[in-house]
Amino acid sequence: MSHILTELTEVLEQRKQAAADSSYVASLHHKGLNKILEKVGEECTETLLAAKDAEHSGDTRELVAETADLWFHSLVMLSHLGLSADDVMQELARRFGLSGLEEKAARGQTD
Repeated sequence: MSHILTELTEVLEQRKQAAADSSYVASLHHKGLNKILEKVGEECTETLLAAKDAEHSGDTRELVAETADLWFHSLVMLSHLGLSADDVMQELARRFGLSGLEEKAARGQTD
């Protein structure tokens, strides 16, 4: 599955330089970080609501779709800031094998 993230990262990078009217991602990049963050926030809220609905209905299709939207817009955000899914994967790999409590303590977090 990591090949999908690699391919998506390449497309997102290409779209940063594309004309704003050539693609949705290009239009987001041209509108700037605030617009991208607005979309991430919107997708986050929709994901939370879908999770609540899934808990009650047992139907997880909308949750999966909204999570995909959230991840996608998060990747656009990372791309806009010169980062990629690989940066996040490296951080997850660094944390792998650490207890969540140990990892939070290392960052000075308590909750």
